[in-house]
Parts: sequence; structure tokens; C-alpha cells
Amino acid sequence: MAGIYVHIPFCKSKCSYCDFASFPDKLCYAESYMACVYREMAKRKDQLKNYKFDTLYIGGGTPSVIDEKYIAMLLASAKKNFFLSDNAEITIEMNPGTVSAGKIATYKKCGINRFSVGLQTAVDSQLEDLGRIHNLKDFENCVKLLKGENFSVDVMIGLKNQTVADIGKTITVAAESGASHISMYALTPEDGTPIYTDYLNGELPDGDTVAEMYEAGAKKLAEFGFERYEVSNFCKKGKESKHNLNYWRRGEYIGFGVSASSCINNVRFTNTFDLDEYFKCILSDNFAVINSEQIDEEGRKEEYIMLALRTARGIDLKEYAELFKSNFEEEYSETLKKLSSFFESKNGFIYIKPEHLYIQNSLIINFFK
Repeated sequence: MAGIYVHIPFCKSKCSYCDFASFPDKLCYAESYMACVYREMAKRKDQLKNYKFDTLYIGGGTPSVIDEKYIAMLLASAKKNFFLSDNAEITIEMNPGTVSAGKIATYKKCGINRFSVGLQTAVDSQLEDLGRIHNLKDFENCVKLLKGENFSVDVMIGLKNQTVADIGKTITVAAESGASHISMYALTPEDGTPIYTDYLNGELPDGDTVAEMYEAGAKKLAEFGFERYEVSNFCKKGKESKHNLNYWRRGEYIGFGVSASSCINNVRFTNTFDLDEYFKCILSDNFAVINSEQIDEEGRKEEYIMLALRTARGIDLKEYAELFKSNFEEEYSETLKKLSSFFESKNGFIYIKPEHLYIQNSLIINFFK
């Protein structure tokens, strides 16, 4: 399994928590940027001629802020240069404040079959604090346009002035919208973002409170029939994000555009985060890669453990043995013994018990040398 990721770095305004490569003041460069993405795809054609891609994910930024014709041309370029499977999952991220019936019709016509909608919270005052350009009414209008479609909704916990009741309301709104998938992320205040000041001033919930919010949110999602398959991702049966599953199962993927990451044939590489530098590289008929590393055996093993233990499925012992010619239980016997109260072993899998999944980072680090 392999995936394609395309980064669209434009948005109407930058959210207070955003640490991604996004440029709210450079939407006028969208046409030139997309032309460079098409060109970058064509340059990778020969390198990837033997790959079959099962997913294509268009993220950002806000992909839905640019003219829909560029998205249609992007899909045409991907299909021209790469082998996309007939039933490929093709996803686009959307901000509810930037969609229209016409855009969605174009997206569907060019092959997009999954939509990821950023609700974040159903409380308008919290949306305003986050710097979001939409409100709850915009979200409700957006999901009306998506009725009958396969779509996911993003929600956030750990927000300023957010309560458990607010999270319950947000999840109820998301679940009743018709979404088949809900991602519930804890806000991470990154140094350099406006919201980091709130964090320094103690205006954001502390870790214990966020953990309580997470458990309350997970319980509410379960009430609506959403199954947790990864620490932050919940879905109706059979509606997992194939693109994200590919990441968590250490599949291969190629990224296009500013800041896009790739992992092909155990080589990880990342494009420049600088828009001008990206233009300069692609227009000079070069790649825009700023760093590249060959992942050694130990690195592959640690990645596999880290990603697998984020999921409810956990580590497939047979798969681990095939990949690394090693017995996981024997190799990490001391660690597993020390952390036995946090882990479960069943049907050839070892996984973190559901009640401890939220603290998976503090558990996973014990497996690293």
C-alpha cells in the first residue's frame, strides 16, 4: 500500500494554534504554486512508475480556499503521472467557511470521494479564540452539502475555556452531522504560535484536565457507535482513513508541495518550508528537498513500534517477526514485564489497553534504545 500527499499552503487567515506551513497573505500565488506542484509530480513519474497508489490526500493550509479548477487539474495530473488504483481513497480537507455547492460538485466530478471537515468546536466563542474563519452555522451548512457523502470531522480538546460539556456538544454535533469518521485531537501549543502565550499564562487546561476531556470525549463517541482505531481517530465500522492507516502501518508515501514529507524505499525526505525557495527549485527543474535520510534497521524497528502502538490494533507479532527476523516478546521481555499492567496480548497482537491509550507516548518511549 502506498499513498500520495499534496500540501496546499494557502488559507484566509492563520489560526492561533497553527504551526504548519501556511500563508494567509499569499493566495494570489495559488495558480503559480499549483503549476509547480503539477511539474513536481511529472518529475517524479519515472521514479514511481512501479508504484500503485491506494490513497491521495490533499491537505493544508486550506485546500478548499483555492479555486476548485486547480484541484481538478491536480487530480488530472496525479492520474496522468501515477498509477492510482480503481478504488483509491481520495480525500480533501475543507474549512466550512470556504465551501460551496459548486466546489463540492467539482470535487466529486474529478474523483474526490472523501472529505475532511474542520469543525474543531461547536462553541462559536472558542472558534473565535482559535482564529477560525467559520462558525457553527457554516459547519451546519457545509455538512448539508455533504449529505450522503463519505466525510470526516475534526474536533479539538484542551481549548481555552472549554468544558467537558462543550466537548460533548461538539461530538454530538459532529456525530449527528452524518460523519462516518471523527478525529479528536488535543491542542498542542507550539512555541512561536499566538496561542503559546495563553499556554505560558496558564490559560489552557493542564495535562490531567485534558486527559479527563479525552476520556469523556472517547466515551461520548462510543455512545454514537464510533470505534477508536488510533489514539485520536474514531470511526463507524469499516470507515477508517486508509491514508492514515498507511502511515501508521509504515507504508510508503510521496509528498508534493511546500513542507511535504515522503518515505520511499526506506528513505525519508522533506520539501522546503519556504514558498519562494520551493518556486525557485521547481522552476529550475530541481527537487525542493531540504533533508533526506536513509532509515536503518533500528530506525525502522522503532518507527514500527511507535506507530503500531498508537493504534488499537497494536503490534502484529507475526508481521514483526517477518519484517525484523526477531521475536518481539523475547526482544522486549524486560520492558513488557515492567509495563505489564498497561498492555494486553491477544490473538497474536500486543496492544496498549484502551484505558491507557491516551498516555501512549510515555509508554512507547520505553521501547527505544
